[in-house]
Amino acid sequence: MWHRRGRTPAAMPLVPEKMAETEEIRSSVQDSLEQVIELLRKHELAASAAAREETDSRRELVETLVHTLHLTELQKLLDELHPADVAYILEALPVEQRLIVWDLVKAERDGEILLEVSDAVRETLIAHMDEKELVAATEQLDTDEIADLAPDLPREVIQDVFKSLPVEEREQLRAAMSYPEDAVGALMDFDMVEIRDDVTLEVVLRYLRRLDEMPDHTDQLFVVDREARLKGLLPVNRLLVTDPETVVAAVMEKEFIKFHPGEKAQDAATAFERYDLVSAPVVDDRGRLVGRVTVNAVVDYIREETGNEMLSAGGLLEEEDLFASVWKSVRNRWAWLAVNLVTAFIASRVIGLFEHSIAQLVALAALMPIVAGISGNSGNQTITMIVRALALGQISLVNARKLFAKEIGVSLLNGVIWGGVVGLFAFFIYHSWQLGVVMTGAMVLSLMLAAVMGVTIPLVMQKLGRDPAIGSSVMITAITDSGGFFIFLGLATVFLV
Repeated sequence: MWHRRGRTPAAMPLVPEKMAETEEIRSSVQDSLEQVIELLRKHELAASAAAREETDSRRELVETLVHTLHLTELQKLLDELHPADVAYILEALPVEQRLIVWDLVKAERDGEILLEVSDAVRETLIAHMDEKELVAATEQLDTDEIADLAPDLPREVIQDVFKSLPVEEREQLRAAMSYPEDAVGALMDFDMVEIRDDVTLEVVLRYLRRLDEMPDHTDQLFVVDREARLKGLLPVNRLLVTDPETVVAAVMEKEFIKFHPGEKAQDAATAFERYDLVSAPVVDDRGRLVGRVTVNAVVDYIREETGNEMLSAGGLLEEEDLFASVWKSVRNRWAWLAVNLVTAFIASRVIGLFEHSIAQLVALAALMPIVAGISGNSGNQTITMIVRALALGQISLVNARKLFAKEIGVSLLNGVIWGGVVGLFAFFIYHSWQLGVVMTGAMVLSLMLAAVMGVTIPLVMQKLGRDPAIGSSVMITAITDSGGFFIFLGLATVFLV
């Protein structure tokens, strides 16, 4: 489950000035974390000293002073921090200390911080709160934010929140919760400015001045008719520089990018990146405006998807709390370790088939990891490129064949170059030109196998409706290990033994 956050993704390109600002912010947050850790350490030391006092009255006095001194200072520090920074600190603390800090956060900030923390940490915080606290925290959020948080909340809390909302917001929440996580509807919010096309810009400006504040990321206003059908967009910069007596219909944009709630969120993310969008309308099948998507929601989605792909590539079932219990971490990691064990057994049996050859030529045992290692690395390079291209929608049936041919060409050239290097290495070490030729041939064939499987595995997984990123690296490693051993030892058996 992804949640909207206010953090800058690490992959976003930054100019030097922005990089300096980002480093300064990161340093400031790190300093705050160190202050929190130091205050918690002092609190624990003083509390342990209080526990050693012999008399009950003196113990109570010392404990009161401890709570008043260190925890008050800690609470003051937390009150000054942005919710995203508090979330960062919570994620960096062991569970016991995390709950101490969480209890010091002001109740009116609970909802914002719950949105900012990772799924795994949010689980521990929600488990620490009672139903009334959760309802109070959730009611402070906007409808789209409640929808983001809803999957992690107990059903009773969601029911109470539903009852407390006005009818319109209740329907918005029900609609937002009905969309899958990877749909545009899960990204959209309902806080936007709608205007009519038959009024002047002066009327629009007067209307905007009556608002308490503009919705975040408002770069354009949405022009609708009386039935809420979207007719155009009015950029804010055009509103500010055009004659106020001009009618909206004369200056609005009639050609624009729009999305439907059921569309893939990845498609929206691609459009935002390609066209440098700040916001975009979301319309239903009748063309009625139902919400908007903003760049902050898209950035959060991209960051979350990137994080999930990294976790999947590393063999983790889900995002893991850094300080989760040993048993919980084991449950999160066991699946792909089991797969790796099976593939390792297969590779060992491939080697076992050539025990006689290895016994006769011991050099094979020393050289075969080179072939498997290089082909595995090459396969992972290929699979990374293909998964990225699939995510960007750059691969189709038309260009798949050319892609195969290109990757085979790359692997062939790499095989000749690096196979030649390894072959020379084998010749100089073992003084056998035949062994050098076998090494070169095995390297070429192994790299070609890695290229073919590096393209095939993600394409087949996507064809089967699976995420190409999940488990691809494990599969390519298994194939290149077993295949590399088989190719090298097979050639050695035929030509050397």
